[in-house]
Amino acid sequence: MLNKKIKLIVYDFDGVMTNNKVYIDQNGNEMVLVSRADGLGISEIKKMGIEQIIISTEKNPVVTARARKLDIPCAQGISNKKDYLIGYCNKNNIDISRVAFVGNDINDKDAIKISGITFSPSDAHPSIKAISDYVLKSKGGDGVIREVYDFLIAERKND
Repeated sequence: MLNKKIKLIVYDFDGVMTNNKVYIDQNGNEMVLVSRADGLGISEIKKMGIEQIIISTEKNPVVTARARKLDIPCAQGISNKKDYLIGYCNKNNIDISRVAFVGNDINDKDAIKISGITFSPSDAHPSIKAISDYVLKSKGGDGVIREVYDFLIAERKND
């Protein structure tokens, strides 16, 4: 029943798709490490008919590049994720109770509080784990989204 209810999954980027660390070269270029397992998870979630978006506080070309590769939209430089999410849902006719939010830190807190179901990586900030419906076994950057997909598949089998 759960995954039939979910219409949109929102992902934070840093700390969810990454381990929350960044490599910076001598020219100031940033690089992050992402999991190919998450890419597969996103691809499989698309097949379930669930929309997905990245909403990030950071504004960084690496987020754009990853979203482009995954073929999902992203919004960057978002200081108030709750307000952005409400606007996005209104624009796209999505009931906020049908949103799953995957976040890891205090800048996700207000959006988590209004979302229908919430997930956090095992290494999320304690205040986020305390308000998440599901604390995943995976750490940020280590297959968080793939674990969400596996969770959805297990729920589908239970329906």
